[in-house]
Amino acid sequence: MRIVSLLPSATEILFALGLGDEVVGVSHECDFPAQARNRRVVIQSRLPHGLSALEIDSLVRQFMARAESLYSVDGAILRELNPDLVVTQDLCHVCSASPEDLSAVLRDFEKRPEVLCLNPQNLSDVWRDVMLVAQATYRVHVAEELIREIHERLETLQRQLETTTARPRVAFLEWLEPFYVGGHWVPEMVALAGGEDLFGRIGTASFRVDLKDIVAAAPEIIVVSPCGYDAEQAHREYTAMNLPSEWNAIPAVKNSRVFAFEATSYASRPGPRLMTGVEALAKIFHPEIVVSEEAASAFHVMNRPAAVTR
Repeated sequence: MRIVSLLPSATEILFALGLGDEVVGVSHECDFPAQARNRRVVIQSRLPHGLSALEIDSLVRQFMARAESLYSVDGAILRELNPDLVVTQDLCHVCSASPEDLSAVLRDFEKRPEVLCLNPQNLSDVWRDVMLVAQATYRVHVAEELIREIHERLETLQRQLETTTARPRVAFLEWLEPFYVGGHWVPEMVALAGGEDLFGRIGTASFRVDLKDIVAAAPEIIVVSPCGYDAEQAHREYTAMNLPSEWNAIPAVKNSRVFAFEATSYASRPGPRLMTGVEALAKIFHPEIVVSEEAASAFHVMNRPAAVTR
């Protein structure tokens, strides 16, 4: 088969199913595994590079208000690649191209590829999507083994968490300026990792919260994990913020329990590595448990930024 993936999570799923050689086209953000970077790029973001979090949020709102897409699909490259299958998504039009973006390009194709649209709302949907991709690519047996391994890892983690009693109160911040809290599968990840998500609800989209809401909730742990950012980018965004003096009164801040988390690998992309994200969160919440080196390196603790009174 000749396969084009328009989103990073689908690219990860395809490679995990042993279909790397069949993937001929990817999006501009498909960077895992490393081999994916060698494929032709068929989609680009219309957002300029180098914007701050606040500038990105403002520009995204403007695009949404005008009902304009944030992405452009290169029809010429797509036609040249002549795919049998294109994998896209209909979950978040801020995250990747929508089915409408793709349909506009495919309208004039004589031979239209099969289009598989993913729309996960929770972890069960993510594992279901792995199977949907497998069914479309004749890799069901590989997917079954992959999902079995994921469930075994989850069972191993749960056995460790049975010995813990505390469930720390967590604020998972998916964006910083303005503040957004994680949604869809993220609250489920927090729960499976032995924490209590103070804001997010499983299967519900991320939403904006005010700083005063975070202060009032008094989280014991804050996970800073802006969508699409790695841990170093999250660290830089957080430490560059000017925050009021009451921020320092939050238990998580007072006790140095604010963590930069690798969102782009382990939280914001609905693929197999979300299981590593659950393990990493469990290590944050319960440092005494044992996890893989990969999970243990998915985050680091941050010193609180210098607060300013306003």
